[in-house]
Amino acid sequence: MSQNYVILTDSCSDLSLTQVQEMGLDVIPLTVDFKGQSYKHYPDERALKIVDFYNEMRNKVVATTTLINAAEYLEFFEKHLEAGKDILYIAFSSGLSGSYQSSILARTELLEKYPDRKIMIVDSKSASMGQGLLVWYAYQQKAKGLDLEALTKWVEDNKLKLCHIFTVDDLGTLRRGGRLSTAKALIGSLLKVKPILHVDDEGKLIPIAKARGRKTSLQKMVDLINEQIINPKEQTIFISHGDDEEDAHYIGTLIQDQIGVKDIVYGYIGPIIGAHSGPKTIAVFYMGNQR
Repeated sequence: MSQNYVILTDSCSDLSLTQVQEMGLDVIPLTVDFKGQSYKHYPDERALKIVDFYNEMRNKVVATTTLINAAEYLEFFEKHLEAGKDILYIAFSSGLSGSYQSSILARTELLEKYPDRKIMIVDSKSASMGQGLLVWYAYQQKAKGLDLEALTKWVEDNKLKLCHIFTVDDLGTLRRGGRLSTAKALIGSLLKVKPILHVDDEGKLIPIAKARGRKTSLQKMVDLINEQIINPKEQTIFISHGDDEEDAHYIGTLIQDQIGVKDIVYGYIGPIIGAHSGPKTIAVFYMGNQR
């Protein structure tokens, strides 16, 4: 079985620089825009420090994001094809961005130029470290010897078992991003309601519950995780946060005490997702029977 291929992803996977280096990944950046400037999000934060971004968000700065266009994908993919490598690209959810469609356009053009190469593209239907966890699983499977076709099938067969559950702290960020009405945001803020959301099979954000107060919302998340997670003691789960390490570790402790998992990996929600979810968002990613 040939392993003459590379695994690629984009910066919405929110993998740390250490993780990217350990897996030997190449990551194409998406762009966040605020205060009249555009910044590409790289794992090494060369253009924008994540903590600096969240400090701006706390000052109610409105940030928007830009998809990756086909020309950027052409350049990103072609350097690997020129090196004689096939490609497995695990993309940010098509339910949240048009980047996936841009990658398909680039693949069509490149396969005409490189007819002997293979470019496999998987719509992860995932976001943040949910997408990152799927990439991490793909890396583990490749290390077991899976060839490109077998690994692509494995990722397709398992991607909808990868569960995302998260809560946001400030409903105003969802409102400013157009994901919540002003009236609902005002009422929710007055009542200190914290919505709990997940990513559905279409890769879209869907509210599934709500709780009064921060700690209650985190406990509610643990309860929901306990209903879905499979073989927790054999699982490494990912927890990402919007610059709130304290509450990320708080929910991690709840999960270990009440469920028990093999390991927990913590990381930041990057500025692409953070532009819409805001500071203090807490998200947990794990394998379940279904989303």
